[in-house]
Amino acid sequence: MPWLTACVLSVLVSGCDQPTQPQAQAQQKATAGPPIVTVSKPLRREIVEWDEYTGRFDAVETVEIRARVSGYLNEVLFTDGQIVQRGDPLFVIDPRPFERTLEQARAELVQAATRVENANLDVVRGRPLLERRIISEKTFDDRENLVREAQAAVKVAEAKVKTAELELSFTRITAPLSGRISRNQVSVGNWVSAGGTANATLLTTIVSQDPIYVYFDVSENNYIKYKRLAERGVGSGAADLGAPVEIALPDEHGYPHRAQVNFLDNRLDQGTGTLRARAVLPNQASLFSPGMFARVRVTGSAPYTAILLPDAAIGSDQTNKYVYTVGEDGTVVRKGIVLGPLHQGLRVVREGLAGDEWVVTRGLQRARPGQKVTPKPEVLTLSQAQPAASAQKRPE
Repeated sequence: MPWLTACVLSVLVSGCDQPTQPQAQAQQKATAGPPIVTVSKPLRREIVEWDEYTGRFDAVETVEIRARVSGYLNEVLFTDGQIVQRGDPLFVIDPRPFERTLEQARAELVQAATRVENANLDVVRGRPLLERRIISEKTFDDRENLVREAQAAVKVAEAKVKTAELELSFTRITAPLSGRISRNQVSVGNWVSAGGTANATLLTTIVSQDPIYVYFDVSENNYIKYKRLAERGVGSGAADLGAPVEIALPDEHGYPHRAQVNFLDNRLDQGTGTLRARAVLPNQASLFSPGMFARVRVTGSAPYTAILLPDAAIGSDQTNKYVYTVGEDGTVVRKGIVLGPLHQGLRVVREGLAGDEWVVTRGLQRARPGQKVTPKPEVLTLSQAQPAASAQKRPE
């Protein structure tokens, strides 16, 4: 059948005219041209780097409340956890035994004073008798010695009275400082042991609230860096007393609180290679509590002009970092770089770029070194960066 043969031939001829799949992809690439990538010039900004540390708050003053006299606890005059002021009454120990001791001491003082009066009277009576030789000089001297002994007994009795009065006052325990008190450790009716030894009964503790300390550890290298900056007069970091420090709580953005370094330890810890530093800051609202963690940052460099790029423009090859730049002819060039800290979400590039190159910021997967691309310029702004803290290093 001639028409069937003609149909078969026409199908074969039309199939031979269509290209294969690889050829079709090649033709599509040839007609599409070089891939399109977004390029931007790095931002140049004057910044100051910051070193970040993990700190811990601690009270300026801490006291353990222990009794100075032993006895049975009669009263507890505070609520657990409340704010107390210096001089506020806290505990009362049964004062009756100490009142009796004071009464006895006062009676002994009266008795000793009476002996002085009687001894003085004997001396006055004996002086005419001595002049008329009725009594011997030894007898008169014995009477004067009795006066001195009686006067000494008065001083002893006076000391006993003062001691008894002091011990009686110790039965009322007051707050030695202002701050927040802990819970009561002893219930009413229990025996309280006095003294400054480990056997003395701990009643409670008080920690001051305002101001408050924050402690943090500075590495040896950073401490040396701060010293060098201070020598050049461009900053003090955490190397000098009075240096500014910025503080933030774990849930806060940025560093809204200001503090000052007021203590540096006199030697580095040989085990950790760090130096203990301390800053002090106000705490009128009692926002900070001893024992809380804090983020601490201090000035880590002098002001300088930095080259900034978004992290999306930075590639990683094992431990090496690089970016793709595009020349005037559209050729992609790979450049190795050395990175610094973040600044408002953009990464500082320490080495590898001059700052006037066109850097591929989007479409890195479509760029290959030595190949041509179609660049799409875009102005880089800080608003394109992800929110982050300003020029801060990783916590130490």
